[in-house]
Amino acid sequence: MSGMENGMETVTLRVNRFTPRPERGRERGGSPFARKSSPFGDSGSTRRRPRGKQWVQDYVVPARPEDTVLDCLLKVKRTIDPTLAFRYSCGHGMCGSDAVSINGTPTLLCTATVKAWAKQPSDAQVDEDGFRHTGEDVQPAQTQDADDLGVIELAPLPGFPVQRDLIADIDQMLDQIRKLKPYLQASGELATTADGKINAFEYLQNPQQLAKYELLSNCIACGTCEGSCPVYAGGEAFIGPAALIAASRFINDSRDSQTDARMDAIDSADGIAACQSVRACTRECPRGIDVGEEIWQLIAQIKER
Repeated sequence: MSGMENGMETVTLRVNRFTPRPERGRERGGSPFARKSSPFGDSGSTRRRPRGKQWVQDYVVPARPEDTVLDCLLKVKRTIDPTLAFRYSCGHGMCGSDAVSINGTPTLLCTATVKAWAKQPSDAQVDEDGFRHTGEDVQPAQTQDADDLGVIELAPLPGFPVQRDLIADIDQMLDQIRKLKPYLQASGELATTADGKINAFEYLQNPQQLAKYELLSNCIACGTCEGSCPVYAGGEAFIGPAALIAASRFINDSRDSQTDARMDAIDSADGIAACQSVRACTRECPRGIDVGEEIWQLIAQIKER
């Protein structure tokens, strides 16, 4: 039944699929550019990019322009192909677990709408070598159905090994964040009263102190900044923008007493010095954090101390 017959438009999801082959237990080295003496260059694991079968598969599903891409994938999973693998959790852009590449751009499935991302096929000419002709006015294909919203291309998050289909292995990014101790380390000690009870106290801040890190605390570690970064590639030669934002969040917190130690941890060749200030990470942050500017401010703080 066509989308016109059942009263609903359709969208085509063009999914880059991947099924891994069983591992044979061989160990391979990491990046030749990674500094093995650095805590970021040596992950302590033999993680490698898996090999397996790769192919592109199209799914045509009924959809409304305001539907999210996650809604469409769930329809595929439930009614067409239960083998399709992708990761999601809250569905409201708060957990960051469903980051993928949509039309080549890292973003969240649950916040991307069909209307914003569906594109119409064009009449662009492709030569015998597979190259599209540029510099010409390209018009949408005239044979497009009126009830077809277009095509959305989906791929796993760039810069990470692929586990299956749209699921990327982000453990390396999370390991980098953990190494920077992303929790408050205050200097105060809990005192006890005469009867042995804990005498609780508060760490007070004024609005200006809160404003220095409040937006940074909204980071959900989704990995879109890592997927956008042309320097980051699995975290072996560059710690990555997500870990630097985690460090900046506590470096700018007036309650934290480990500012110098945190700066020392990222002041290395494959730490903050590896950032090339491309600022691609800023454009794709779903939480509105100016990642590139925050990293630039970190560089200035390290140079001035």
